[in-house]
Amino acid sequence: MHPFRPEVAARLAELAPLLMSELEDMTDRMLDVLLRSEPAYRELLVPEEELRASTRRNLEHGLQTLLAGWTDHADGTRAGARAVGRRRAAQGVPLEAVLRAYRLGGQVTWEGLLSVSQRSPHGHDVLLLEVAGSVWRTNDADCAAVAEGYREEQRRLAGVDEVARQQVLDGLIDGRGGDPAFVRSASELLAMPLDGRLMAVVALPGPDGCPALDAPTDGLLKRGVRSVWGGRGDAQVGFVVLGAVRPADVVALLTGVARGPVGVSDVVADAAGAGAAYRLAETAARTLPAGVRRVVSIDERLPEALLSNSPEISSRLVGQSLGGLLELPEDEQGVLLDTLEAFLAADGSPTRAADALYCHRNTVMHRLRRIESVTGRKLTDPRSRLLWQLALLGTGRRQPTTRSA
Repeated sequence: MHPFRPEVAARLAELAPLLMSELEDMTDRMLDVLLRSEPAYRELLVPEEELRASTRRNLEHGLQTLLAGWTDHADGTRAGARAVGRRRAAQGVPLEAVLRAYRLGGQVTWEGLLSVSQRSPHGHDVLLLEVAGSVWRTNDADCAAVAEGYREEQRRLAGVDEVARQQVLDGLIDGRGGDPAFVRSASELLAMPLDGRLMAVVALPGPDGCPALDAPTDGLLKRGVRSVWGGRGDAQVGFVVLGAVRPADVVALLTGVARGPVGVSDVVADAAGAGAAYRLAETAARTLPAGVRRVVSIDERLPEALLSNSPEISSRLVGQSLGGLLELPEDEQGVLLDTLEAFLAADGSPTRAADALYCHRNTVMHRLRRIESVTGRKLTDPRSRLLWQLALLGTGRRQPTTRSA
């Protein structure tokens, strides 16, 4: 039975097409206010398309509920609101902000109804006063369902203990990501879609021995990014569920809180690649000097990674390429290594190397001839320059050289 008097129900039926045609404009208006007034939504690393789709879906549901005259608020009519509550809890959006967003939706719905009634023929606005109570009752029921879903997710997240998280993490590292049953159970346990795009993160201890990343899960969650973290040896290890989030955004977040060396892998398509991603992220992290506060991807550290994974070859490369230079007195050795590094960074230009070293070009030329003499290699030989470049990385006392512009 329709809850409104026949004339009110008829008026709503007359306004229904007009009101539904305003759905896109109502969505735009609500998003504009929401992003301006709620920092929790403005700072979320959730694609705007996703937030818009959710907002539009919720507004549409509210309009359909109103126009159909539903008043029983059965569980089935609130499943979407509960799902939103669970999702926002997982993203770390404060419950108060979520409820304000829903109440804003009620306000936008009522304003839309008044607007279309004023533009339509036979406007009997007094009839809409009878509808106002239904608008806010519907909105209150949605808010209650959102809060219920939100608290359900909070309780579920609190129930996933550290042992369970570590077991999932160990399974991913050890290659169980290729087992559909493991991925399914792990995804259900963590409420994370592990069957999609992932990125591994390995953080080594900072200079004071403390973890390189402080509560990384919370920092990522506040921006809508799910992740699972644990330990492996002396490192913090995490797998980040990217979804539609860009890897660069995750790296930027980690960079802002890093207190030690942090390595990230390339993106893998699903959990089957998690073990390999972990190894790449660990390698990237361990190529950084101890204690340095920096986040690097494996692709930024490929030469260093090759050398660090082959210590015997690295040692031989250094010995064969630099030769007697490393046997010189420490002061002379340091000057010549600095000169060689500057020369390579300047694309083989003694003049630009002299500018970088704040000395005369002739001084640089004299040092370069000394380097040729003690290493037995020629500055004009491209292969010698390549070997020197790699050897400088292998000495462990040099940062990677960069090419001058």
